[in-house]
Amino acid sequence: MGNTAANGHISDECKRHFKAIQDTQDILSGKWKMLIMGILGSGKRRYLELQRLVDGIGPKMLSKELQELEINGLVSRTEMATKPLTVEYALTEYGKSLKPILDDMAEWGKNHRDRVIKDMTSLK
Repeated sequence: MGNTAANGHISDECKRHFKAIQDTQDILSGKWKMLIMGILGSGKRRYLELQRLVDGIGPKMLSKELQELEINGLVSRTEMATKPLTVEYALTEYGKSLKPILDDMAEWGKNHRDRVIKDMTSLK
C-alpha cells in the first residue's frame, strides 16, 4: 500500500485499504462477536453452551450477536428436531476464513498479557 502522493494527499489505494479495515470493523464490532467466532472455531455449539462459554453475555445480546453474524454469512444456525427445540451454531466456510486472523489475535493477546504481567512484576 502506497502512503501518500507527492502533494500530501492519500492515494486511492490507501483509501481502499482504510475502507476495507472499516468494513471489517463494522462487521465484527461489539464486545462479543470475535469471541463467539473464536469459540465456534473449535466446533459447533448449542446456544446454551455458547451462553455458558461467553462469560458475562446475556441471552438477548447473545441472540443479537449470533443473528448479526448469521446475516453476514459468518455463522450458520441449525434447529434440531428435539423437544424442547435445540439450536446449534457453527462457523460457515466463509466464517472459517477469519480463523487465521482470530488465531493471530489470540497469539498477540497472549504475548501482550505476558508482557504486561512481566512489566508489573518488574515494578515490584
